[in-house]
Amino acid sequence: MNDKTLLVIEDETAILTFLRSSLEKHGWQMLEARTGRLGLELAASKKPDVILLDLGLPDQDGLDVLKAMRQWTSVPVIIVSARGQEYDKVRGLDAGADDYLTKPFGVPELMARLRTALRHAAQKPDDPPPLYDYEGLKVDLIARKVWLKKKEIHLSPLQYDLLGCLVRHAGRVVRQKQLIKEVWGETRDVTPELIRITVHQLRHKIEPDPVRPRCLKTEPGVGYRLEAPEL
Repeated sequence: MNDKTLLVIEDETAILTFLRSSLEKHGWQMLEARTGRLGLELAASKKPDVILLDLGLPDQDGLDVLKAMRQWTSVPVIIVSARGQEYDKVRGLDAGADDYLTKPFGVPELMARLRTALRHAAQKPDDPPPLYDYEGLKVDLIARKVWLKKKEIHLSPLQYDLLGCLVRHAGRVVRQKQLIKEVWGETRDVTPELIRITVHQLRHKIEPDPVRPRCLKTEPGVGYRLEAPEL
C-alpha cells in the first residue's frame, strides 16, 4: 500500500498531526489542505487515491467542496466530522461521499475504511477527462467555466449542473431519472416539463443554433445526450 496517496482536507492541527503519524506507519503518503479551495486544487493536480474531507472548513462548507469535486472526479471521499447526527450523515452521502467517519475515531477503524474505499475504487471505471471540447463548446469541469466559440458564457448554477452531468456522461444517453438524481437530488419533486425547460434554456446558451442543436441531443421518451468529442 506504500504507493497510495491520501489527501486530507482538514484545518485542525491536532487532527493533521495524528493522521500524519498514523498514516505514515501504514505506508500512506499524505497530502494536506487546510482550506476547501486548496483541497480542490490538490485533488485536481495530485489525483490522490482517497480523500478525507472535514465538513467544518474555514473558507467554505465541506459539502460544497464535495459537490464541486463530484463534478469531475469519482475518487473515494470519506467525510470526517464531529457532526455525528443521522441527518448530517445522510446529507454527506447524498452529496456524493462514499463513507462517513465520526470524530473521534481510532486508527484501526480508519485503516479499515481506507481499505474499503480502495476496493470500491478498483471496481469503478476511470474518470472521463475533465475538459470537454466539441463543435466550439468547451467545458472545464475543474474550473467550472464554459466557452462557446472561445467566448466565455455564464450559466445559472442549475444550468451548469445539468451541463456538467451531461459532460460526465458524454456520448451516452442520460435518462431523466438519472438527471434528477445527479442534478436536483433524489428528494426533489422534479417533473419532465421542468427538465425540458432547463434543457431549452441551456441550449440557447451553448448552441449556435438552438433549433438544430449539434451538441445537446434529445432522445425522445428516454433522456438527453451530449455528443462525445473525438479522442
